[in-house]
Amino acid sequence: MCGRSVTDQIPPILLVGCGRMGSAMLAGWRERGLAPSFAVDPSPAAASVAGPDLQVVSVFSAIPASFIPAAVVLAVKPQNAADSLPAYRRYAGGAVFLSIMAGRTISGIRSLVDDSAAIVRAMPNTPAAVRQGVTVACPGAGVTDAQRALCDSLLQAIGVVAWVDDEALLDPVTAVSGSGPAYVFLLAELMEKAAIEQGIAPDLARLLARQTVSGSGALLAASPEDAAALRVAVTSPGGTTQAALSVLMDPEAWPASLSTAIAAATARSRELAG
Repeated sequence: MCGRSVTDQIPPILLVGCGRMGSAMLAGWRERGLAPSFAVDPSPAAASVAGPDLQVVSVFSAIPASFIPAAVVLAVKPQNAADSLPAYRRYAGGAVFLSIMAGRTISGIRSLVDDSAAIVRAMPNTPAAVRQGVTVACPGAGVTDAQRALCDSLLQAIGVVAWVDDEALLDPVTAVSGSGPAYVFLLAELMEKAAIEQGIAPDLARLLARQTVSGSGALLAASPEDAAALRVAVTSPGGTTQAALSVLMDPEAWPASLSTAIAAATARSRELAG
């Protein structure tokens, strides 16, 4: 099998933050081939992701002046942005800044870096760890076609990517897909608990809940039918599924609570953006 060409490599990247999402992105880039890059993270655990393609340093000042990244990926906690981002202003005007910080707006990031900075704001989700994430990205003013294409490639390494022009949409996106894995995990958690209440052994209850959730997700992803059609297909009139859905689909049950939950998460995302 032929090796990957140099032109297909991910170009030099400066990754700021090697937490769960930053590390997931890094793993995806490495699968595609990553040119020699740098990461900045003060945590001792960050050293574990170092390799021939990535040098990890604890402070920005340790990055050689000769290093010129094609993109600076901002994967730090939003509350740390004001303290950490100004150091990277020297890359404004050259590299594109790709931010995955929840709640931090393009204008807010630009005020911390430089007014001339090309910034793409993105919201990935945790299935990125297994390359099954979904990310919605929004380009700021001044982002070139080449910079957008680079960010698209960086994000495709961890799953599916969609683009929007209206940055305000990233708040409901955060509520639906960014926070969404927690809703699914809660479903599995509650199914497992309910199974145990019905007398099923804990180990079997966990297997049933997890495999049902993951298998149903795989079926949904593979099927051309929408979710409602798949639900109807498994619901026999007068059967066990209908008995359960009559409870869950009561107007005051799931339809109301999930809508309220996503509205609350959207509102909180807007609050965090200031």
